[in-house]
Amino acid sequence: MTTNKRSPSLFEALIPILCLVVLLTINVFVFDDTLAGANQAALLLAATIGGIIVQRQGMGWSHTSDQIIKTIGSAMPSMLILLLIGSLAGTWMISGIVPAMIYYGMDLVNPHVFLVTAVIVCSVVSVATGSSWSTIATIGVALLGIGKTMGIDDPIVAGAIISGAYFGDKISPLSDTTNLAPAMAGTDIFTHIRYMFYTTIPSMGLTLIIFIVLGFKTDFSTSIVETTAVKNAINNAFNITPWLFIVPIILLTLILKKVPAIPSLMAGTLLGGVFAVIFQPDIIKETGGEGISYLKASYISIMQAIFGDTTIDTSHSSINELLSTSGMRGMLNTVWLILSAMVFGGVMEAGGLLTRITRPIMMRARSSGALVSSTVGTCLFFNATASDQYIAIVVPGRMFKKAYEEMNLKPEVLSRTLEDSGTMTSVLIPWNTCGATQSRILGVATLDYVPYCFFNIISPFISILFAYLNIKIRRIEPITKHKTHN
Repeated sequence: MTTNKRSPSLFEALIPILCLVVLLTINVFVFDDTLAGANQAALLLAATIGGIIVQRQGMGWSHTSDQIIKTIGSAMPSMLILLLIGSLAGTWMISGIVPAMIYYGMDLVNPHVFLVTAVIVCSVVSVATGSSWSTIATIGVALLGIGKTMGIDDPIVAGAIISGAYFGDKISPLSDTTNLAPAMAGTDIFTHIRYMFYTTIPSMGLTLIIFIVLGFKTDFSTSIVETTAVKNAINNAFNITPWLFIVPIILLTLILKKVPAIPSLMAGTLLGGVFAVIFQPDIIKETGGEGISYLKASYISIMQAIFGDTTIDTSHSSINELLSTSGMRGMLNTVWLILSAMVFGGVMEAGGLLTRITRPIMMRARSSGALVSSTVGTCLFFNATASDQYIAIVVPGRMFKKAYEEMNLKPEVLSRTLEDSGTMTSVLIPWNTCGATQSRILGVATLDYVPYCFFNIISPFISILFAYLNIKIRRIEPITKHKTHN
């Protein structure tokens, strides 16, 4: 007995997407932390609805489950990398590597080019930590206070802070979105990061030029009390020395040598632990426990930094949050989100629902420029409707993956577009979790700082421009078949 299979209608294909958008929108208003489970549940519920539609098409459950397992398997390396990112962040914190980056980065503060300096400092810190939120909530708040003493309008300073913070959120291997985008597109993180520089450098270059012009048009006198207080707090808590930069240099060398991500990150994690034992005995005793041998305290401290919560107390309360890590445990919600998204994507692919949705777009997107533009618009749509940057990366990533393959575009073209649009525009939407959070932290209304978030605004346009001009658009080389003539 054969089962009649039929193709889904556009309306049927859109039902799971619409249900997902509705559930995610409700979550924003009901839950304080939607990433803690609410959005994951929404993805699974939407996947259930999609599964019902797929079954009504005549597809067997074994076909659907096989596709779900295949989809999850494709994201498994990225989930392992995320866990290693958490462990690396932990050992780099207790070793003083990240605090040293912050400490020396703050030396860049110069009152005569304050706005540019704010961008650079926040870029350095966010690259080191992989977190735009922590950067804005700590160094960003301090810079906003300094800018206020100089007489610079808060929205302008907020724009500079956010531009710098999201630079790191976009390219740092410690950032969850930097790991999420290549996972959705099907490429590795280091290929993704290297490829992003083609659009990120011009975007940041234009941003710095604009802030230089704004800075020279502003007269101010500076006070560096806040900056000095932050530096003193870090210096008192850690043994800050340039020798700590040996570890990131080694990791950078491994990356440039194209050593695979997992062994590179494991090496960075272990070296961070070794340097913590050598350079930070006080931190080891504080986090490992008093009254025990240094060897035992070292083991406890390093293991805790790898898998769990670690908090460093300093004399400056505003940076204690920045110096706190959650190790692998802190990545579990993102891993959970990826798993749920893969289930949703697997169901949608099993029934050809994503293909049915993207078919009208593909009919109109006859060039790489049109396809990239459609992706940017879709990411912006989900940032505005789902109110979450993770969803704005996950759903379009699954929707457009096959479309990019059919146009012979390499997966890093998709992953870069997801970052240039999904990550960058999230903070520009007042009701998005990113926009609402940064507005609350900085005390500046989202619509007030939006005109000055030049990096976030320019990035998606540069991505579209490069695609239309065919600049650094990587294509899959066709396989040529050689015939033997007798």
